[in-house]
Amino acid sequence: MSVPGVEPSVLEDLAAASRILVDQGVFDQAGHTSMRHPGRAERFLMSRSLAPASTTAADIMEFDLDCNAIDPKGRSGFLERYLHGEIYKKRPDVMAIAHSHSPSVIAFGLSHTPMRAMYHNAAFLAAGVPVFDIREKFGATDIVISSPDKGAALAETLADKPVALLRAHGMVAVGPTLPVAIFRAIFTVISANIQHQTIALGGRIAALDAEEGALADVVNVQTVGRSWDLWKKRVS
Repeated sequence: MSVPGVEPSVLEDLAAASRILVDQGVFDQAGHTSMRHPGRAERFLMSRSLAPASTTAADIMEFDLDCNAIDPKGRSGFLERYLHGEIYKKRPDVMAIAHSHSPSVIAFGLSHTPMRAMYHNAAFLAAGVPVFDIREKFGATDIVISSPDKGAALAETLADKPVALLRAHGMVAVGPTLPVAIFRAIFTVISANIQHQTIALGGRIAALDAEEGALADVVNVQTVGRSWDLWKKRVS
């Protein structure tokens, strides 16, 4: 199933992104990725609702920013597509998004210990990692970002940052390209694991500061293609 105005290779890359995040241990049976439509900024592309390891190019659907499917062909979208649509509305610089439930990351959304950039590949975290607590605006919920107002509240918390945590839920990573968003999702999890290990060792943590993070992130964005090509090859 094609998407009008979108090259098949783009759909294949987006499908591969889900499989990459499974291969790298970021996704399990859940999680989803999306990208802004390359020719229509007011729309985005996202898989139908299914386990990410099973995603193919034929599963990719087109949505408007209110998260209505353009031509569903009998397929159902993810309940949490509003997370994606509302971020795209608020952040015109964002071209791709990944949302996962990685356990090592969830721990930082539950505690008062902030997530930090533990090494150069996680430099983007040095900008700060806000935590979205759905209770603050919506009270007791099922935690799922299943409506436009919940998605908008998350987008407000994310603000201009590359990553935000969702209390008792997971994380969202965004980027100016699909490979960068996937890179950030992967290295957020790796950095979280390193931070857990470093905390266990005790003593002062010499994480990257904001200036170091900004400088290192420029290099990471410029060289992300090397990682992306390897990851795609692994899941092809």
